[in-house]
This record gives sequence, C-alpha cells and structure tokens, in this order.
Amino acid sequence: MDMQGTRQLSVTQQQAWDALNNPEILKACIPGCDRIEVTGDNQFSMGTSLKIGPVSAKFSGKIVLSDMNPPASYTLTFEGQGGVAGFGKGTAQVALVPHPEGCELSYTVHAQVGGKIAQLGQRLIDGVAKSLSEDFFKRFDAETEKLYPKAEAASAEAPVAAEAAPAAAGGLPGWVWLAGAVVVGVAIYLAR
Repeated sequence: MDMQGTRQLSVTQQQAWDALNNPEILKACIPGCDRIEVTGDNQFSMGTSLKIGPVSAKFSGKIVLSDMNPPASYTLTFEGQGGVAGFGKGTAQVALVPHPEGCELSYTVHAQVGGKIAQLGQRLIDGVAKSLSEDFFKRFDAETEKLYPKAEAASAEAPVAAEAAPAAAGGLPGWVWLAGAVVVGVAIYLAR
C-alpha cells in the first residue's frame, strides 16, 4: 500500500513540529490510543484499542525515527501487530514547509500488510487508510487551534508558551501515529 498527501496547517512550521512531538496531543488525535512509551533513542512503542461495529481489538506497534531534521522533516519505520487480524510494516517520509498562512505538511507512506489484512482488496485498504488519515487531521487541527489561537498562529515569530505546548524530549511525531493508526484501522476492518 502506498499513500501520499499534503495538508495545509494554520500553525507555523515550528508550532506544527512541537505539536507532532507532544504525546498528549497525539493520544487525543488517534482514536483508541492508550499508550505511548519511549523504548530507546528515537524508538517508541504504542498501544491502541479500537471498536468498530461488534469487533473490539487491541494492537501494539513499534516505531523508529531516523533522518531527523527539525523542524523540517524525518523518516519513520513502523510495524504493528494485531494478532489474528494481521500485521503491517513500512516507512514514511514526512516534511513540513513554511508558507505565509502557516505551513504545509506532506507525507509519503509505503506499507506492507499480512494476515487477514492482506486478504482485503486494495480499494478497501486504501479507503480505510484515507478515512483514518482524515480523522487524524480533523482532530489534529482542533488540538492545534486550542494551543495556538489564530492570532498567535498568524505570526511565525509568536512565542510558544512552555506550558501550552511542551515538546517532549525525543517525542513521537504525529505521522508515526498516523501510520500506526492506518495499520491498526486496516487490521480491525479485516477482523470484522
């Protein structure tokens, strides 16, 4: 599965980077995310519980960050396991580019799926991935609007209050969670 896209954000490049590195914001943006843990340098684990229709499932995943160039870009490698539902693994490249009204976030994801997930048609997998991506961005936009009101976000030099957006040292970028959420969502859909 390959997925790519761009999203215009109303916050500055630095504000977007800080929000994407804040585990509490990410937990609020990814449905069912109940655990984010640092397991090493630029390595993380996550847990997600989701219910779709009558099916409830718990998934776990591992993420490794590389090629980090704050606040502009990074590469992540991910793998997720959903038991009999299947697994997913892959890589994603993420970039944040400033523009006059905030910044543009672009991403390219290359993923492989196995188990029951692999039995789905490509159109179904792509549909679930797109739906999860839109849900993530809707929640992310709402969270960043709370942290950075429009007047503050309009200025690239607006100060970031430490208590408003604590960037966890070695925090987990939101695209890690997006990639993990895509894998989890596809696995749950297959388990139905």
